[in-house]
Amino acid sequence: MELLMSEKPRDEHQPFLSLRSSSINDTGKDGDVPFFIIKGLANLSDNQTVFFTILLLVYVTILGGNTLIIFVTQTDPKLSSPMYFFLSNLSFVDMLFTTSIMPNMLAGFLMDQLTISFPGCFLQMYFFIQLSVTGRAILTVMAYDRYVAICNPLRYTAIMTRPVQVLLVVGAWGFGAFCPVPATAMALQQSYCGPNVIQHGWCDPSSVRRLVCGDTSTDNVVSLAFALVALLTTGVLILTSYVIIFVAMSRMGVAQRLKALGTCAAHLIVVSFSYSAVSFIYISYRVGNVSPEVRIIVSVLYSALMPFLNPIIYSLRNKELQEAIRRIGTRFRPAVVTAESPGLQRAEVNLLLQRAPHLDIRPRAVRTWFPRLGRRGTGSGTLELSQRSSTWGS
Repeated sequence: MELLMSEKPRDEHQPFLSLRSSSINDTGKDGDVPFFIIKGLANLSDNQTVFFTILLLVYVTILGGNTLIIFVTQTDPKLSSPMYFFLSNLSFVDMLFTTSIMPNMLAGFLMDQLTISFPGCFLQMYFFIQLSVTGRAILTVMAYDRYVAICNPLRYTAIMTRPVQVLLVVGAWGFGAFCPVPATAMALQQSYCGPNVIQHGWCDPSSVRRLVCGDTSTDNVVSLAFALVALLTTGVLILTSYVIIFVAMSRMGVAQRLKALGTCAAHLIVVSFSYSAVSFIYISYRVGNVSPEVRIIVSVLYSALMPFLNPIIYSLRNKELQEAIRRIGTRFRPAVVTAESPGLQRAEVNLLLQRAPHLDIRPRAVRTWFPRLGRRGTGSGTLELSQRSSTWGS
């Protein structure tokens, strides 16, 4: 959460860069710049191709991994528990959060000078903060879900009904939508007479605030206050949930304790990574001798880390999700292979039957109700192929 970052005084000698020679006073407020120039990693011209490739691969992986999580949890009937409903919402937020900044950064590598309109900059600022807070609010909801599942298992289905799940997610989105409003509204009311160069990869609140032509002490206090509300509210609720969970686990047997720990291990890892990354970003902004490029790289890593790791962590730590992904793969693979080359598959099956005549390629229903009808070969060594394979020889 970059609302917490320290504010440096505005540099009066920083040059004003413009794409046009006309006056900049052509916006709604007199004296405001019509657009901002996002500097990004322009100084790293020798390594721009490397950074562009890495960020593009990370962005594609984030979109692909989180889309897979959403698709699997929404289509597999065995993943109907509240935990997977919250997980799909978290993946959706991660996708939007990364999309709010990553395409803009990638475009900056392909242009000599990346600009963003005055209202577009503040829209990006708002959604960046809003989605960041919403992600932590959903992590808080998931912590409450783990608390109910471990501490009140007999009442879990009665408590975590579908309306309650929807209400918790709506509350998380509402909390995320409210927190950035005061800071963004106050920043929008300030005067920006130049320079208009944002020393960041996107419209970061602290970087934009350095361009204000006036006093920003009130803005700093308001931003810090609401950032603390967003971080401490979610952090304290998550911490409280896990304290109660660990107290309840201490009264369980070893087998029950390990099972309970396994149900919340993935979520605990994600929460630890998330808040550790925020702490690291906060410290890096407090260090005075860190170059802007290093701060941008650290901020990008923070913004892409959790959306990138969430699908990996939940997939590695959750056997049900792994099995669901495997079922999705096996569900589509035979249809794709048959549709691509039916003649080739028919020839392969005929060759297989010549080498092993005991194979039984009849449909499953025929094998069950008419075990002697049209059977090739005898004996207990008869192998069963997929029901779809019966169409290959037709």
